[in-house]
Amino acid sequence: MTSVKQIQVTFDCAEPDRVARFWSQVLGYEHVGSACVDPSGAGPRLYFQRVPEGKVVKNRLHLDVRVGTGLVGEERVAALESECARLVALGAVRVRLLRADGVNESCLVMQDIEGNEFCLD
Repeated sequence: MTSVKQIQVTFDCAEPDRVARFWSQVLGYEHVGSACVDPSGAGPRLYFQRVPEGKVVKNRLHLDVRVGTGLVGEERVAALESECARLVALGAVRVRLLRADGVNESCLVMQDIEGNEFCLD
């Protein structure tokens, strides 16, 4: 049996080049047409394809942008808030902060430039 060596995450969107540019800036990836490519080769390729219909409901799959790994409490929240400010300047929208609940650490729910949800984790 052959094992998978790489994956690509594909997103439906209205403006592939614009969304690819946004995510390249968020992740520090290279913007290549309608795709984002991790320059180190370690992360998955993100591909954005044009579809005629718009987003209607919450996405069933979302990206977690891991900026608070290893941090807890207010130190974690401060790191999330700092990255949130950077991403809002790129066109993202802050949705809500989910505070630590004893099981999960705090995370920040956001939307990209086409309204797709993602988390700062």
